[in-house]
Amino acid sequence: MADSVGDVDPAFEGAGQKAGIEIWRIEKFCPVLVPKSSHGRFYTGDSYIILKTTALKSGALRQDIHFWLGKDTSQDEAGAAAVKTVELDAALSGSAVQYREVQGYESEKFLSYFKPCIIPQEGGVSTGFKHAEAEKHKTRLYVCKGKRIVQVKEVPFALSSLSEDDIFILDTESKIFQFNGANSSIQERGKSLEVVQYIKDTYHDGKCDIATIEGGESADAESGEFWDFFGGFAPLPEKTSTDDNSSNDVFPTKLYSVEKGQSQPVEVDSLSKELLDTNGCFLLDCGIEFFVWMGKNTSIAERKSASGAAEELIRGLNRPKSQTIRVMEGSETVMFKSKFDSWPQSAETDEDEDDE
Repeated sequence: MADSVGDVDPAFEGAGQKAGIEIWRIEKFCPVLVPKSSHGRFYTGDSYIILKTTALKSGALRQDIHFWLGKDTSQDEAGAAAVKTVELDAALSGSAVQYREVQGYESEKFLSYFKPCIIPQEGGVSTGFKHAEAEKHKTRLYVCKGKRIVQVKEVPFALSSLSEDDIFILDTESKIFQFNGANSSIQERGKSLEVVQYIKDTYHDGKCDIATIEGGESADAESGEFWDFFGGFAPLPEKTSTDDNSSNDVFPTKLYSVEKGQSQPVEVDSLSKELLDTNGCFLLDCGIEFFVWMGKNTSIAERKSASGAAEELIRGLNRPKSQTIRVMEGSETVMFKSKFDSWPQSAETDEDEDDE
C-alpha cells in the first residue's frame, strides 16, 4: 500500500488515542480542531469531521468517523470533508468505519453523541452571515421525532407545519412552547422536554419562560398565546406528510467498481464477497444506504478517488440525502455483510459492534 506520512493532514496527528469525541471544522479546505466547549454546535454553512473513539472491553480502541454537511455548505467544502475523512482514517491505520451525515437526515448513531440533540445555527466560517449569537433572536419552529434518540429539525414557521402526530417546539424571544400532538407518546414528550431545556440554557442563557400546549383540544386562555403566533386556533391533521427518505425497497441493490475515479456497474446475478478485489475500491448502492468498500492494498489516493466517485454517483442519481458508509476490507460492518447473498463466516467476532 503506497501510503506515506505526507498523505495525512498534520491536524490529525495524535487523534483517536483515547476514548471520547474530537471534531474538526473545514476552513479553507483544511481541518481545524474545534474546542470541546463548542462541541455540539454546528453551523449550516459549514462541513465538519467528527471522530468517536470507544474503549472496548478487550482494552482496544474502536473509531467511528462521521463527516457532517450543513445544508448551506459549499460543494467544495463538502468534498474537502470527504477527502480529509479518508486521511483521518489512514492516520488511524484504516480500521475506522466512515459515515456521511447530511443536516436534517443524520443517523441515530451520530445523534447519540450529542445529548439531548443538535440544533444547527445559521452561518458559517466562509459565509457572510454572522453567527447566531450576534443576531437578534428569530422565532423558529422545530419538529422532534424519536423516542430513544431525538432528531430535531427546523420546519417552516406556519400552521401547516403542525400536526397531531409529533412534538413541536416554538422558540420565541421570551418564551418556548412545547406542543404535544395528541398522537405523540409519553417517551417522545419527555425527550422533547429535554430539548426545550437545552434551547433555554443554550440560546436564552436560561432566562425565558416555558409553556406546554396539549394537542387534540380547542384553544383556551392558557394556550391562546401559542395559537396567536399562527393566526389563531385551527384543527390539525392526524397524519403528517410522507417522510423525505424513501424506502430501500424502491432501489435495487447495485455494485460498482471504481476505475480511475469513475464508477462502473458490475453486472452480476447475485452478490458475493469474492466480487470484491483487495486491490480495488467498490461502491454498493442500496438506496438510502450507500457503501464504499476499500481494499487493503489500495492507496490513500485511490480511497479518496473512490469517495469522490461515490459523491458524484449520489449527485447523478439525485439522492443527496443518502447515508454513505465507508468500510475497509477486514473491518466490514454486519450491516454491509448482510447485503451480500454469500459472505463466508469468519472466526473473528465483531466485538461490541453496535450497527444501527
